[in-house]
Amino acid sequence: MKLIIAILRDQDTETVIQALITGGYRVTRIASTGGFIKRGSSTIMVGVDESQIDGAFQVIRSNLSPIENPSGSRATLFVLNVANFSQV
Repeated sequence: MKLIIAILRDQDTETVIQALITGGYRVTRIASTGGFIKRGSSTIMVGVDESQIDGAFQVIRSNLSPIENPSGSRATLFVLNVANFSQV
Protein backbone atom coordinates (compact mmCIF):
# COMPACT_ATOMS: atom_id res chain seq x y z
CA MET A 1 0.00 0.00 0.00
CA LYS A 2 1.08 3.58 -0.71
CA LEU A 3 0.15 6.95 0.71
CA ILE A 4 -0.07 9.90 -1.67
CA ILE A 5 0.41 13.25 0.04
CA ALA A 6 -0.59 16.13 -2.22
CA ILE A 7 -0.13 19.78 -1.31
CA LEU A 8 -2.57 21.82 -3.36
CA ARG A 9 -3.50 25.47 -3.74
CA ASP A 10 -6.72 26.24 -1.86
CA GLN A 11 -8.49 27.15 -5.10
CA ASP A 12 -7.97 23.61 -6.44
CA THR A 13 -8.62 21.58 -3.32
CA GLU A 14 -12.39 21.03 -3.53
CA THR A 15 -12.31 20.22 -7.25
CA VAL A 16 -9.49 17.69 -6.80
CA ILE A 17 -11.12 16.09 -3.74
CA GLN A 18 -14.47 15.70 -5.51
CA ALA A 19 -12.79 14.21 -8.60
CA LEU A 20 -10.86 11.72 -6.45
CA ILE A 21 -14.00 10.69 -4.56
CA THR A 22 -15.87 10.29 -7.85
CA GLY A 23 -12.99 8.11 -9.03
CA GLY A 24 -13.41 5.83 -6.02
CA TYR A 25 -10.50 7.10 -3.92
CA ARG A 26 -10.74 7.91 -0.22
CA VAL A 27 -9.36 11.31 0.70
CA THR A 28 -8.40 13.03 3.95
CA ARG A 29 -7.87 16.80 3.93
CA ILE A 30 -5.57 18.73 6.27
CA ALA A 31 -5.49 22.55 6.23
CA SER A 32 -1.94 23.87 5.80
CA THR A 33 0.07 26.93 4.84
CA GLY A 34 3.60 27.42 3.66
CA GLY A 35 5.86 28.52 0.89
CA PHE A 36 7.53 31.79 0.16
CA ILE A 37 4.43 34.00 0.07
CA LYS A 38 2.38 31.99 2.56
CA ARG A 39 -0.58 31.48 0.26
CA GLY A 40 -3.29 29.17 1.47
CA SER A 41 -2.86 25.53 0.71
CA SER A 42 -4.36 22.22 1.69
CA THR A 43 -2.73 18.88 2.12
CA ILE A 44 -4.66 15.80 1.08
CA MET A 45 -3.78 12.21 1.82
CA VAL A 46 -4.92 9.35 -0.39
CA GLY A 47 -4.27 5.69 0.45
CA VAL A 48 -3.90 3.57 -2.69
CA ASP A 49 -2.59 0.26 -3.93
CA GLU A 50 0.59 0.60 -5.97
CA SER A 51 -1.35 -0.07 -9.17
CA GLN A 52 -3.57 2.97 -8.48
CA ILE A 53 -0.82 5.60 -8.16
CA ASP A 54 -0.78 6.64 -11.82
CA GLY A 55 -4.57 6.87 -11.94
CA ALA A 56 -4.72 9.04 -8.81
CA PHE A 57 -1.95 11.30 -10.16
CA GLN A 58 -3.88 11.69 -13.42
CA VAL A 59 -7.06 12.66 -11.55
CA ILE A 60 -5.14 15.22 -9.50
CA ARG A 61 -3.28 16.71 -12.48
CA SER A 62 -6.36 16.96 -14.67
CA ASN A 63 -8.31 18.86 -12.00
CA LEU A 64 -5.76 21.59 -11.24
CA SER A 65 -6.48 25.07 -12.53
CA PRO A 66 -3.91 26.82 -14.75
CA ILE A 67 -1.23 28.87 -13.03
CA GLU A 68 -0.36 32.44 -13.97
CA ASN A 69 3.38 31.99 -13.41
CA PRO A 70 4.72 29.26 -15.73
CA SER A 71 7.68 28.61 -13.44
CA GLY A 72 5.42 28.03 -10.41
CA SER A 73 3.98 24.71 -9.35
CA ARG A 74 0.32 23.80 -9.15
CA ALA A 75 0.81 20.96 -6.67
CA THR A 76 3.48 18.99 -4.86
CA LEU A 77 2.97 15.21 -4.74
CA PHE A 78 4.71 12.64 -2.55
CA VAL A 79 4.30 8.87 -2.49
CA LEU A 80 5.22 7.03 0.70
CA ASN A 81 5.34 3.34 1.50
CA VAL A 82 2.80 2.20 4.10
CA ALA A 83 4.04 -0.66 6.27
CA ASN A 84 0.72 -1.23 8.02
CA PHE A 85 -2.85 -0.01 7.63
CA SER A 86 -5.94 -0.58 9.75
CA GLN A 87 -9.26 1.14 10.35
CA VAL A 88 -10.78 0.99 13.81
